[in-house]
Amino acid sequence: MRDYADVTQLVVLANLEGLNAEFIRQKLSQQNQLIKLNKIAIIQMRSLLHNPSIKKLSEIKNERTL
Repeated sequence: MRDYADVTQLVVLANLEGLNAEFIRQKLSQQNQLIKLNKIAIIQMRSLLHNPSIKKLSEIKNERTL
């Protein structure tokens, strides 16, 4: 999965891994972990995809790959 993810997805994935470790420490059920992580992933992806700075970074990356 990491091999095909873009930078935004990798950032969200890294954040989710840290949060999941905390949820495990708190002994949340796997079902509750999944529900929370899914909601957080959606919020983070929307936030990052609509962030002008992230859009600019993507444009710079695309220019370098041409």
